[in-house]
Amino acid sequence: MSNAYATLVASFTKLYRYQHLAQIVAWDQAAMMPSKGNEARSAAMAELAVLMHDTLTAPQLASALEAAKTETTDPIEAASVHEMTRQWRAATLIPASLVEAKSLAGTKCEHAWRTQRKANDWAGFLVNWKPLVECVRQEATLLAEASGLSRYDALVDRYEPGMTSAVIEPMFADLKRWLPPLIQDVLVKQRTEEVVAPTGPFPIAAQRALGLEIMGLLGFDFEGGRLDVSTHPFCGGVAEDVRITTRYSEDDFVQALMGIVHETGHARYEQRLPRAWVHLPLGVARSMGIHESQSLSFEMQLGRSRPFLELIAPLVRKHLGDQPAFAVDNLAKIYTRVRTGLVRTESDELTYPMHIILRFEIERALVEREIEPEDVPALWDEKMLAYLGADTRGNYTDGCLQDIHWTDGAFGYFPSYTLGAMYAAQYFAAMRAQLPALDAKVAAGDLAPIFSWLDDKIWSQASRWETPELIARATGTPLSASHFEKHLRARYLAG
Repeated sequence: MSNAYATLVASFTKLYRYQHLAQIVAWDQAAMMPSKGNEARSAAMAELAVLMHDTLTAPQLASALEAAKTETTDPIEAASVHEMTRQWRAATLIPASLVEAKSLAGTKCEHAWRTQRKANDWAGFLVNWKPLVECVRQEATLLAEASGLSRYDALVDRYEPGMTSAVIEPMFADLKRWLPPLIQDVLVKQRTEEVVAPTGPFPIAAQRALGLEIMGLLGFDFEGGRLDVSTHPFCGGVAEDVRITTRYSEDDFVQALMGIVHETGHARYEQRLPRAWVHLPLGVARSMGIHESQSLSFEMQLGRSRPFLELIAPLVRKHLGDQPAFAVDNLAKIYTRVRTGLVRTESDELTYPMHIILRFEIERALVEREIEPEDVPALWDEKMLAYLGADTRGNYTDGCLQDIHWTDGAFGYFPSYTLGAMYAAQYFAAMRAQLPALDAKVAAGDLAPIFSWLDDKIWSQASRWETPELIARATGTPLSASHFEKHLRARYLAG
């Protein structure tokens, strides 16, 4: 290890420890903190954000990065320096004052949103959101001027490095071509199917016990993480201390259970990142799309498959009682039911991409100053009607106020969801080509082949490779949306 690289490791290790604290206090804010603590917590988080920014932009890092590029001969260290440089370059473009202003605006907006969404209070939300949007636009402009990217693409690059609208738009345009007719075909097919609705109530304690047992089945390490409740389910914390959350309803166990499976996919990725690198940019998840591909591998590719439902049906009956709705055939129908609903997090695998395309188009126009925050509800209503035939007029709660992402300034994040679905479909196509008996193994309770494949191809690689190379190494081919289309047609129209 060269002296320059050792200097970088020391600095980025310090930064990681600050990030550890930031992640845990953010989890606490969402899951545990009393509401009156928000003002003080917001100030503390803003102060910590500035401290992390100062650490990442310290003058000595620039010279150490330059020296390490010439001194480092080890390929792993070279990849590490590349990722360090990526983070450093982006941070040096943003002044500390903007980092602080965005953090304060985001925490204020997100905290108020928790009650404003329930109250359908768009006007109140807009007061807090407009200053946050302006911070995001300033940030996007600074990043774009330095990178040569568009303002929106400069934000996308933070979540999905190397991805641009020029790549996303054709894929989404293709989805808009074949997905709406497929949705209609499936809706027609499912009208003839009888589905037995589960009969509640389902006590939260029983739902939690069921979720914990399935987390164990999925390999979650409870000594390195925990399950809690929040307004919006998420996976947070750090690799050594992963925090996942869900939300429960006594009337419906279906969403909470599959939400836990989803977040466990995120958690397994974090828990299996290589510990030798975890304190460095090299050791984090490759991108948010790759992260989302792990949760969708668990929830959609595995969790809603018939073999997995055969495996967990006895556990559902064990914790929630025996009833006709819990027969495997019926559970399979429940977990593949298609509805053109309003809420993204409650939507099915088939309609979900249309929710993402809508958000992609709106947030890109907002960041590029083609529209203003006041324009969002009308545009949302127009696109929901066009893409899903759903009416959200006057319903801000289940319309443009439903997501947490825009409340804390996470613009450019939404495309990662559908990119993740495409990655996940391609993983499982490759797995099944290599392991023809995969579904039989799952039904018999042997999930090890899936975990082993993901561990070898994705989890252990962290940010060692750029995304296109990671996908090609894992699956043998570049990303292709064809695997996603084949998966959806096979699951929803076969039989």
